[in-house]
Amino acid sequence: MSMQPLQPALATPPTSPMAVASLVLGLLGWTALPVVGSLGAIVCGHLARGEIRRDGGRVGGDGLAVSGLVLGYAHLALVIAGLMFALLFFGGLAALLAAIGMHSVVTG
Repeated sequence: MSMQPLQPALATPPTSPMAVASLVLGLLGWTALPVVGSLGAIVCGHLARGEIRRDGGRVGGDGLAVSGLVLGYAHLALVIAGLMFALLFFGGLAALLAAIGMHSVVTG
């Protein structure tokens, strides 16, 4: 009966707190803190990815940071697109009403 040598367990590096914060803020950006959460997710995500690269494998959580970045950027893109749509829609509506002479009806 031969004894197998013990294999050392692969230790996973600790997760970067900034990466966790990025993911949490990215989720909050879609629910409770629309723009502030998205901006926080973007900032924390970039800081976390820089920390992970600098530490050379001693800190993990790159996937969490990327997820937070994706959530943050996607939400900001939709907010900007929605604001542009509203601006163009209501600006066009005002121009249409002015063109057909209903400007005095709308403004009083």
